[in-house]
Formats: sequence, C-alpha cells, structure tokens
Amino acid sequence: MSVLSRLLGLFYELPKPLTRSVAVTHDIEVPMPDGVVLLADRYRPRGGERLPHLLVRSPYGRAGMLGVLYGRLFAERGYDVLIQSCRGTFGSGGVFDAFRNERTDGLSTVAWLKEQPWFTGKFVTMGPSYLGITQWAIAAEAGPELAAMSVHMSTSVLEGPIYPGGAFWLDTALSWIYLVHHQSSSFIRAMLTLMRSTAAIRPAFDALPMGAADETAIGTAAPYYRDWLAHEPGDPWWRDVDFRAGARDGSAPVHILAGQHDIFLPESILDYQLARAAGRDVKLTFGPWKHADPAWTGIALREALAWFSTHLSGESHDEAPVRAFLGGVDRWVELSDFPPPEVQPRAFYLQSERTLAATPPRSSEPDRYRYDPADPTPSVGGACLSANSGSKDNRTLESRADVLVYTSAPFEEELTVIGPVRATLWIASSNPHTDFFVRVCDVRPNGRSHNLSDGLRRFSPARPPAPDGRIDIDLWPIAHVFRRGHRVRVLIASGAHPRYARNLGSGEPIATGTTLVAADQTIFHDAARPSAVYLPVATEFEAGGD
Repeated sequence: MSVLSRLLGLFYELPKPLTRSVAVTHDIEVPMPDGVVLLADRYRPRGGERLPHLLVRSPYGRAGMLGVLYGRLFAERGYDVLIQSCRGTFGSGGVFDAFRNERTDGLSTVAWLKEQPWFTGKFVTMGPSYLGITQWAIAAEAGPELAAMSVHMSTSVLEGPIYPGGAFWLDTALSWIYLVHHQSSSFIRAMLTLMRSTAAIRPAFDALPMGAADETAIGTAAPYYRDWLAHEPGDPWWRDVDFRAGARDGSAPVHILAGQHDIFLPESILDYQLARAAGRDVKLTFGPWKHADPAWTGIALREALAWFSTHLSGESHDEAPVRAFLGGVDRWVELSDFPPPEVQPRAFYLQSERTLAATPPRSSEPDRYRYDPADPTPSVGGACLSANSGSKDNRTLESRADVLVYTSAPFEEELTVIGPVRATLWIASSNPHTDFFVRVCDVRPNGRSHNLSDGLRRFSPARPPAPDGRIDIDLWPIAHVFRRGHRVRVLIASGAHPRYARNLGSGEPIATGTTLVAADQTIFHDAARPSAVYLPVATEFEAGGD
C-alpha cells in the first residue's frame, strides 16, 4: 500500500483494504481489429485468486491520481483492475477523436479481456465524465460477464450536452480542449493547468468566427471541436456518439451519480429513467455538485464499492432507488423515483410590476428588452466546465438592462421542489434568429439571489416559436427546499455567454458566422398569454431541516 492510497482510503472513508500488497504491470498491449494497439496497466492484489475485474477506459492517462483512485485503491480491496488509455492518448496508438471510437475499441477490449487466461468470468466498470461515456458505449453489447456499472457525472448521448437547447456549449468545449491539450500524468501539473485554464481561454470566448476559437485557446486546431461546430443539431453525424442503447438495452445493474450543476445533468436523469423503464436494477445519487467539484469523489468511490459488492455476490438489496440531496436544508433523502410520484407542477405566473404569483395575470402590459450580441448577456454560474460554474450570487446579472427579473413574495412555509422545471412564455422578437434563457433563483432574506435551475432554447426560421408566440423551455432538474422567508425569482434573458455561445442573430453557420444582429424582445403576461414557470412541488413530502 502506498502512503497516498492509505491517506486517500482514510480521507474518503473507504472500507478497510484486504491487502497492502499490489502488483502493477504497465503498458500491456491490447490489439484492436484495425491493427492499432492500446496500452493498459493492470493492478492486482498479490496472491489473490478468482478476483472480479474492474475495467476503466480513460483518455486522461493511467498513472498519477487516476492510477491511485481506480487502480491501487480498488486492487487493495480485492479487484483485478485494468486501466486502459483510449486511442491516441498516453501511448495508445491511433488518433484521438473524442467519443467516436469508444464503442468499437471498448467492445474489442472486452473481447480481449474475456480471452485472457487470468479472466475469471465477471467484470465491472466505473468512472466519471468521459470514463462514464466509455461505459455506456459498451453497455448494450458487453455480454452477461458485465456484472455492474458505476457511472459518475456522465451521459450516454453527446448531441444534447454539446448543443443544450440548440446552442453550443462554448465554455465547456474550450475549457475541455485546453485541459486535454495540456494534460499530464502529474496530479499537481493537472491542477495547475485547471487553475490556468479560465484566464488562458478567456480571449477565445469572444473570438469570431468560432470555428477558429480553438487556435486562440490552445494555439492549434482541435479537429473534434471543429467537427462539433460543423455538425449542428439534427445532423445524422451525431448517431455515432449516441449510446442510449447502453441505458435502454443493457442488462447490467447500474449506479448513476449526478450533480445539480453538472454539464450532463439532464442526460444523467434521462439515463436513469431509461434504465428504470427497461426494468434494470438502477440507483441514482443526485447531489449538489458541479462537474469539477472534488466533493463528489468520496461518495462515488464508496457507493461504487458497495454497488459492486452487492451485485458480484448476487445478494438482493432493498435500498431506495434514489438518494437525493435537498439544497436549502442540506439534507440527504431517499426517494422511490426521480421525480417522486407525489410531485405536482405548480405555476408561478409572471405579473406586472415584475412579480410572481400563483394566480394567472389579468390585463398587463408586456415587458421588453434588447439583446445585443456585441455585448452579450454574460453567464453567471450554472453548468459549465470552467471556474464560472455552480451556484453564484446573481444580483449583478439581474441589474443588467437585458435581463428581466420577476420575484415572488416571501414564503410563509417551506416549499420542497424535486424534479424537472419547465417554463412557458409568450414572446415576440424582432429577429427570427434568437435565444431565450430562463433561470430560477432562491432569494435569501439578505437579498442574495442564487441560481438553482435554468434552461435555454435557440429559435430560427427552421425552428420557430408556435404561431401564437408560445415557447416551452425545459429547465434543468432540481432538488431544493425554499425556506420560510425566502423568495423564488425568475430571470429571463436571451443569452448566457460563454456558457452558451451567443446567438449572432444573423443566421450564419455557427462555425463561420461573424455578422452581429441585435434583437428586440417582448415577454407577454396577460390573461390570454399567461407566461409562467412551473416548479415540481412535492406536496406530501416531508423535507425537514434546521
């Protein structure tokens, strides 16, 4: 046992190790059908026999912290671990093409694993983000030997996260290509890279055309970034990175860990729902985290170990399928489903005087603002990969002229909301190429306004609003309690740049566009057009908390 693994085991409160002696074999060659050779490291307890296997496939290397967390820590607890570098990374042959080779290479690796004389008949998979995508890529076809999966902060489909609501995830894309371009097997160097990334890529956020922003960010082209821009939503190109079959048709029990401010949250919830609808044994852990938050690591490791132990032993379990963290009261609760069946949508209608109320509005003049892509509405917090993520104080954003703000009266009783959030607005715009962004905040008695959930939709002549101006926007799922004396606030804008790439307003292709056209926006809230946000209120749910 290394000193680091000992300290991490204690810090993360993991079960005691079964052994302190781990053998490590580096650079195992795994041939692919096209002749490319991928490299893997094997961690196994010395003297252990008939051990279950853990397969981890990653583009982030095999040594350093990743090797400790998924190699040594699990080998010390009775697993024969194989950590493989994805194609084109850390010594593996071929060219790295984000996401697109993971199904073929992953299944070829599984076939190779099954042929090894030391293979004992069962394996499990685990890992976050890209390491979760590599799991979904093989889940439908890995065979009965795949005994369990543990997928953290990840997704089975890429088109939705890369183009949420139809707008490109610019902040996350540039942050990620910067990290991949500068990644190192050294944990300290990786952390320094992460700290530098926000300042280093800031000039790229406003670069036009966006197709060349990768050169501004990293000094060279990133082919996969350019592919994402070249293939806008609806393009058949995205079918090759759609691994929903892994959630829908796979048979292995799966544990899914999701975060309130994670870039993959809607897709993580959909993966849970697809697996649940298919009758699979599935567990969802829904916490308060953002993607790069280290706070979820310990929970992910502990729950993965428990999940694997149960399903490798064949034991039955009666634990609740969902464990959720309720923001506002900072309390974990167990649920029968997500959303729980007792949830009912409750409307908060936009009113005159910028208020919210439970009753539909009467006669009321609309509200207006102007969106100018030359001075785009900035993103504050929310789900992105950079440091500008998570829950933030929105008061500076709310003071902008291109943001409308509607606020309820203080709550007299606690209000528990769990599940998907939806907005229905009646709008008019001077520009058919435009976006609408809606955010829900919790306003504390001291006036601080913190974002909880939001969503954006992009409109164009090909994807217009309804003829009467109605638009529906799906906001991200939520698990939160509004405390007594708190208020709910709704923000409406036409952008959140660079989290969502600004709508140029010209209708030009996203990769090559440079022309900026402003939009004059109108939001209606009257008896005929009752714009509202619908919160999933758990009417019979007892949240408690101090």
